[in-house]
Amino acid sequence: MIRGVIIMNDQGKPRLIRFYEFQFYAVELRMSVILLKWIRFLGRAMIVNLQDVRLVYKTFATLYFVFIFDNSENELAMLDLMQVFVETLDKCFSNVCELDIVFNFNKVHTILDEIILGGQVLETSSSDVVMAVEDISK
Repeated sequence: MIRGVIIMNDQGKPRLIRFYEFQFYAVELRMSVILLKWIRFLGRAMIVNLQDVRLVYKTFATLYFVFIFDNSENELAMLDLMQVFVETLDKCFSNVCELDIVFNFNKVHTILDEIILGGQVLETSSSDVVMAVEDISK
């Protein structure tokens, strides 16, 4: 099960936080800052194993995309899902940047909801997600 998705800029400011389990907002913010410190400390390592969760992250331009999931998910599948998410954002915003995520957060949440719902993967085709988002926005 996917536990959460975080998008941060390179200064550690969270631009999108979506947890699929109940947590308080302060815990989420602290977790995002800790994640950024881990990412900077580990350098190129894209997979982090913690006690009961695993993290997969990837840097796109100045944004860090972090997927948090439990041991039932595959790391490579999560990297592929992250790539699908970024490709879908690129198709919807034509070369997505940090400002697109900040000013169009509703659309970004809709895109993420079309891909992941309740911690389960729904769709892995970026073209199908783009069509669904366009239908919703009409």
